[in-house]
Amino acid sequence: MRIAIVGQQDFGKAVLEAFLARGDQVGAVFCAPEKEGARPDALRAAAQDKGLKVHQFKSLRAPEAAQAMKEAGADIGIMAFVLQFAPQEFVAIPKHGTIQYHPSLLPKYRGPSSINWPISRGDAETGLTVFRPTDGLDEGAVILQKRTPVGENDTLGTVYFERLFPLGVQAMLEAADLVVAGKHQEAVQEESRASYEGWFREAEARIHWAQHVDAIHNLIRGSDPAPGAWTTLNGVKLQLFDSRKELVRTFGAVRGKIGEVLALEDGRLVIAAQGGRIHAGKAKLGDGKKLAAADLVASGAIQAGQLLGN
Repeated sequence: MRIAIVGQQDFGKAVLEAFLARGDQVGAVFCAPEKEGARPDALRAAAQDKGLKVHQFKSLRAPEAAQAMKEAGADIGIMAFVLQFAPQEFVAIPKHGTIQYHPSLLPKYRGPSSINWPISRGDAETGLTVFRPTDGLDEGAVILQKRTPVGENDTLGTVYFERLFPLGVQAMLEAADLVVAGKHQEAVQEESRASYEGWFREAEARIHWAQHVDAIHNLIRGSDPAPGAWTTLNGVKLQLFDSRKELVRTFGAVRGKIGEVLALEDGRLVIAAQGGRIHAGKAKLGDGKKLAAADLVASGAIQAGQLLGN
């Protein structure tokens, strides 16, 4: 088949390479322009290295973008990690329209941070959806979905890079084949099950130690590796990673004040929380590097008895 890729960065590159590896033709690649000083876009660089036609329009609404899509002569458009708005007059141009990847089980978790939110809320399952892009954000008909469990200690990093990324690449191939062959089905999203969440950024990643240990553990996991759940130590930002939780079973087992650094145990920073203790394996203090908790303690930067979040 002949495709047009719309996307960016490593996921877009992986999808491009997967189609090329099985012999599909690429009529054009559409990438958002890089911001000044940003690292080269991985998809753009890979496409240019392979001698493919690459377009970087500031807006896909531009008439020039539609003309470029027409000239691509694609059987199907493939949207792989797209942050630009793609209007219907653009996505409808390929012979069989366009399909788009989204890393959640739509209609839940529409929006730009759809991996962070389910983990931070303690969901035991997430997944990905391949759907038809519409003018509504993540609201189009569903073509294909893949599910994956979320373990108690899974992080954004493990869920995405170990499952949703490779599963997503294969799902785009599978969905494209179904659509071009006319063997797919499209299911309208059930609005009663829908949710939209915005960006999961620094403000959303702040730790409030008065919350239950379950909520704090989930927040750290949903922010790991980015944006990084954080608190403060003597007024300096302290990010925590690689979390484990320990529940307190009896009153007699309670130790310290909420938010207090209790000890370094088995290489992990132990912090008192409501209902239990957080065991953080890695941390980053201020502008320093992310370090193993044991290294940070050994440096003297953090000590037992200190209170976090003041």
